[in-house]
Amino acid sequence: MSVFLLQAGPALTTVATDTAAAHANAMANAAPGLSLIDLILKGGWIMLPIFALLIVSIYIIAERYLTIRSAGGNPESFMTGIRSLMVKGDLQGAKLYCAQNPSPLARMVEKGLRRIGLPITEIEASVENVGKIEIARLEKNISILGIIAGIAPMLGFVGTIIGVIKIFYAISSSGEFGITQIAGGLYTKMVTSAAGLIVGIIAHIGYHWLSILVERMVFRMENSAIEFMDILQDN
Repeated sequence: MSVFLLQAGPALTTVATDTAAAHANAMANAAPGLSLIDLILKGGWIMLPIFALLIVSIYIIAERYLTIRSAGGNPESFMTGIRSLMVKGDLQGAKLYCAQNPSPLARMVEKGLRRIGLPITEIEASVENVGKIEIARLEKNISILGIIAGIAPMLGFVGTIIGVIKIFYAISSSGEFGITQIAGGLYTKMVTSAAGLIVGIIAHIGYHWLSILVERMVFRMENSAIEFMDILQDN
């Protein structure tokens, strides 16, 4: 038995050495890693509209956020100032105070001030109409994010499908079929699907986030409008 082990030992050592050498050669001959830019470029022309949708999404999210933030202001302090001026009977001062505050709430209150003297229901209707217009302005272009959230992933899938069609067409033309031919082109075509999904996620998050900000603004405007109508009735 010991003689057999002694004879088999050199053979096992040789096999292990050959295996290690083959593994080392395989690692040395492996394809070099791709950088992110190279991988994006391999996605093909379909990456151009996906990238354009990304730019549009980022622009809308940033522009709407700044607009909604600047429109918020401080409704508590504003309504406090309006109340103090109206208690004094200084309607011109209240109108001037509204003109100095470029916010949706100030425009709503200014419209109500200009309707003083009419029935309370007409004043309330005027304030509500201005409020609807201001809300529409705040929601401007937000719906585009919802469209992009649906279009971007589909564009990515179209790019992948086109790439798969090209791969199988090349296989049918050359007559060669193997995992190398398929995987070698498929992994680059999957880039469009990944890019489309990423853009879709960004647009989807931006759409709902901005919608939440607008809803909060609407709630504040409604409360302030009710407070303004209470001030009118008290005076």
